[in-house]
Amino acid sequence: MITVDIEKKLRAYKGQQVLKIAAQFTAGSITKIYGPSGSGKTTFLKIIAGLIAPEKGKINVDGNVWLDTGSNISLSPQKRKTGFVFQNYALFPNMTVQQHLEYATDDVQWIKRLLAIGKLETFAVYKPEYLSGGQQQRLAILRAMAIKPKLLLMDEPFSALDPKMKSELIPELKLLWDELGTTILIVSHNPQELVGLTENEMEINPL
Repeated sequence: MITVDIEKKLRAYKGQQVLKIAAQFTAGSITKIYGPSGSGKTTFLKIIAGLIAPEKGKINVDGNVWLDTGSNISLSPQKRKTGFVFQNYALFPNMTVQQHLEYATDDVQWIKRLLAIGKLETFAVYKPEYLSGGQQQRLAILRAMAIKPKLLLMDEPFSALDPKMKSELIPELKLLWDELGTTILIVSHNPQELVGLTENEMEINPL
């Protein structure tokens, strides 16, 4: 179980707003997060991952305190070990596809399995600049999965994929998530791509 209760000030066109979220996510569940542009969806994911600090809040994961501003507790992103698929991919320009995965894990069979799922086996020696947008996005997803995360945060993870690739990739990912018992939070502007995948929904609207 993941319990989140946070407050974070946001800069918005209308002046300062406050992102207030109190929510629980069951282990192994998949939740779609939606809301208007600039509402704080990405900020929310980054707070959970430890990449952004809220002014106030608590995050508890499976009985472990990740964040408690009142007690001055905040685990580093490395200790939280969340998988994160960034909207802009955040790939390393000097690393090949293979090296991206090897940076996260030394499990050779797991890497081979991920490359097959992402249909990137023949691109293993390519660097990001030689990959299409869709291939870069798939690599970003595979890299996040390489650590076998118990919590996976995904920010517009399928936006660059064509319908055929989505229809092939998403069921394969779902099998992996079920196998690992991974809890998934997905930010998406396209609800149609998540039909049949997400079990829960959460709307974000800052105050």
